Amino acid sequence: MTDTLFAERGSKAELETGHKLSPKFDKDGLIAAVVTDAVTGDLLMVGYMNAEALKRTIETGEAWYWSRSRQEYWKKGGTSGQVQKVSEILTDCDQDAIWLKVTVEGNGATCHVGYKSCFYRKVELSDAGEITLSDPTSDRVYDPKDVYGTK
Repeated sequence: MTDTLFAERGSKAELETGHKLSPKFDKDGLIAAVVTDAVTGDLLMVGYMNAEALKRTIETGEAWYWSRSRQEYWKKGGTSGQVQKVSEILTDCDQDAIWLKVTVEGNGATCHVGYKSCFYRKVELSDAGEITLSDPTSDRVYDPKDVYGTK
């Protein structure tokens, strides 16, 4: 990688059909990263990357993110052992989102709450018009207290 990390954003045609990675980071310097299981295609999580996190991910083959709540770099699985090994990195047509296809080490879970995927509940509309979340659609893979302790 060069000092500038990524190519300057060019024309629409260059972004959509060119061969240079020119990610469009938002006003906070972040880009959304959608993460799926490389084998099953299951949606695991959505995170955010800044330029350095994207660079680290490309260079190491392991997923890095920018934690908006902690304002620091976060290597997925650094504490839990649930390291995301990146099989493939894709970007969308205008390069304002990243898609990581990963395999998850350790117990195979992605969610810090203990589920394989962070998307374990459905949004539902009751007959009375109330919007609720369903009970989890799967069982927990692990107890977060065993991995992270109590807070």
